[in-house]
Amino acid sequence: MTDQTPAPATPRVIVAGTDFSPAAVAAQLWAERLAAARGSALHLVHALRVYGPPTDFLVSPPDYTEELQARALARLDEAVQRASDAGADARPAFRLGDPHRELLAAAAELAADLIVVGTRGTTGLEHFLLGSTAERVIERATCPVLTVHPGQEPPACPLRHLLLPTDFSDDARMAIAAALGLVAPGEQELRITLLHAYYLPIEYTAYGTIPTSPRYLEDVAGAAESRLQELAAQLARPGLTIETRITEGYPPEVVLAVARELGVDLIAMGTRGRTGLEHLLLGSTAERVVQRAPCPVLTVRRPRG
Repeated sequence: MTDQTPAPATPRVIVAGTDFSPAAVAAQLWAERLAAARGSALHLVHALRVYGPPTDFLVSPPDYTEELQARALARLDEAVQRASDAGADARPAFRLGDPHRELLAAAAELAADLIVVGTRGTTGLEHFLLGSTAERVIERATCPVLTVHPGQEPPACPLRHLLLPTDFSDDARMAIAAALGLVAPGEQELRITLLHAYYLPIEYTAYGTIPTSPRYLEDVAGAAESRLQELAAQLARPGLTIETRITEGYPPEVVLAVARELGVDLIAMGTRGRTGLEHLLLGSTAERVVQRAPCPVLTVRRPRG
């Protein structure tokens, strides 16, 4: 493990999944804005899964599958044209199969540096408030994933304020580097908020306040402040305003509250932290933040050996 944050790297290849839903449209807006500003190649991926006849009492036309593909291809071409009109180097990628598998496969084949995906799809089903395709992509992607809720359009100006929660793990450091890599070259004015949230688990407080609790929390806050200042010093550069926050409270709720309070453009975080605990393959803090965030969330999963 290293305490040094990796150097930011601008994504050269961006892969965005689309099923033409409102969430996918919002995700595409972010993807094309990022690609146009950074000179990245943008691949718009649509995966069509053909389930067979829509009913068991009506025979489908003989060209049913071909017609579905033709319509899907036409809509994908329209999406690519919109992205191109916005200044992105956009290309279509039409695939047959399960959306999350095909999106991950396309990202691997294209050596994607970033995946952009909407958090809900056309089915209208909600899985823990997070669409199943997005959830599975976040769980399994080997590159950073930007998730976007419907209506979360990119800001008119370049990214101005990033919220970077950290527990000082390798995952958190990688997320910080990935977020800074999304800042377009030449952008000078950028504000980042480094946030560390801590709390005593219920096991420490279920039997009433223990004598060591106040001192323990003070020690945690002091150590966290020192580490945040070290991290801020590593990231310092001209035009970058860095502020640090240490807050006692349940980490997902703290992150969400600070994001709303500050009106940030983007949250970036690792999918798992120092605890090593895994909840549905996705760290519980990241899962809850992605579900309810008021802005897009960039997640990074460190490959496990």
